[in-house]
Amino acid sequence: MSETTVDAEDTPKSHFKPLRIALLGYRSNPFSGGQGIYLKYVSRALKDIGHHVDVISGEPYPDLDDDISLIKLPGLNLYDKQDPLRALKLKHLGSATDLFEWWSMNSGGFPEPYTFGQRAKKYLLKHHHQYDIIHDNQSLSYGVLALQRKGLAVTTTIHHPITFDLDIALAHTPNRGARLMIKRWHHFLNMQTRVAKRLHHITTVSECAKRDIASAFGVNQAKIKMIHNGVDSHTFKPLPHIKRASHHLITTASADQPLKGTQYLIPAIAQLKQQYPQLRLTFIGKPKSGGHTAKLITDHALNDTIDFKHGIAPEEIVRLYATATIAVVPSQYEGFGLPAAEAMACAVPVVATDGGALPEVVGDAGITVPKGNPNALARAIAKLLDNPERRQAYAEAGRLRMTTTFNWKLTAERLSHYYQDVVLNGPRI
Repeated sequence: MSETTVDAEDTPKSHFKPLRIALLGYRSNPFSGGQGIYLKYVSRALKDIGHHVDVISGEPYPDLDDDISLIKLPGLNLYDKQDPLRALKLKHLGSATDLFEWWSMNSGGFPEPYTFGQRAKKYLLKHHHQYDIIHDNQSLSYGVLALQRKGLAVTTTIHHPITFDLDIALAHTPNRGARLMIKRWHHFLNMQTRVAKRLHHITTVSECAKRDIASAFGVNQAKIKMIHNGVDSHTFKPLPHIKRASHHLITTASADQPLKGTQYLIPAIAQLKQQYPQLRLTFIGKPKSGGHTAKLITDHALNDTIDFKHGIAPEEIVRLYATATIAVVPSQYEGFGLPAAEAMACAVPVVATDGGALPEVVGDAGITVPKGNPNALARAIAKLLDNPERRQAYAEAGRLRMTTTFNWKLTAERLSHYYQDVVLNGPRI
C-alpha cells in the first residue's frame, strides 16, 4: 500500500468534528479513469485525518487500502461481458433497474450513472442513519437527487462537465451514423444537467471546471465549491538511481479519445523525429486496434518510435517517468490534469496545452502551449530537448509545486470544513 498523506507541517492546523461519510462512485476502478483515482486517495486522506469513510461503489470496484470499507452495489457490469446481449438472466427480470441497464447499454447508451444512482438510493434510504453526509462522485443521478429531497446532507463532486467530451468527440467525427451513436451514448447528460441544476451543494477540482460547470449546466457559481485534487507524491516521486534518457518522451492518455489530444501529438512527434532521429515516445494507455491513433502512427511512419504500456501498476509508471526526458500532456480539455501532476511529482519537466485546468496545475513550473496546435507542441518540446538546464529547473519546480500546493491531506482538510458547512446548513430530515 502506498502512503498518501504528507507531513503535518505541510498543511495548516485545523479542527473539525469527525464525520461518518458515504463516498459514492458508480465506476471506480483506478484504471477506468480519474474518478477511481479520486476515490482511492480522497478516502485514504479523509480516514487519515479522523473520519469514518465507507466507499459505496458499482463495478468495476475501486482499489482501496485494506482499512477502507467497501460496500459493493453490483450491477450487470455489461462492459466486461463478451456478449452483453446474453447477459440478462432470469433473476434480473424482476428488477426495473437491471432491465433498463441491459436495454440501454445494448442500444448504445451509457446507463451506469442512472442505474448506480437507483441502487445507491435504495441502499441509503435504508442505511442513511449510519452517515452524516453523502458525497457523490459525479454520477449526478436522479437517485442522488432523491436522497437530497428526503432531507439527507448530500454533495456531489463534478470533475468536469462531460458536455465537453461530447462536443469534442462530435467535432472530430464527420460520419453521420457515428455522430448519432456518440449522441446516443451521451444521452445521460440530459439527466446530469437536470440534477446539477437542483443540487444544493457541488464541489469541483479546479477554477476552470467551476466556470465550465456553471456555464454547461446552468448552475450558479456561488453554490460550487472549488477544492483542488492532490497527487500521491510519496508514490509519484523522483528515482535518482535511474538514469534519464536524453530523447525519451512520455504521455498518459486514452489514445483514441479526441479529448486527450493524441491527434495533435502524433504530428508533433513526426516533426521532431526529423530533427531528433533518436526520439522515442512511450504512451501510458492503449489504442484501439485499427483505430484513429494506430492509423495516424502508421501514416506518419512512427511505428518504430512509439510504444504503449497499458494496465501497469503505479510503481511501474513511476519507473517509466524516471527514464523520461519530458512528459507531454496534449489534452484538449482537463478538469484537473492528473497526468501533468503525477509527472511533475516525479520531477519530469512538463509540456502541456492550455486545455481546461492544465495551466492551473502546471503554473510556472512547466511550459503550456495552445491546445490543438502540433507546431506549438513540437517547438516547446524541442526547446526543452536542447536545454538540459531548463529541464532541470522545471523538474525541481514541478516537484516542489506538487508537494506544497497539491497534496491529498490539504484536499481532505478543505473537504472536512466544507462537509461541516453542508451538514450544518444543508437540508436534513
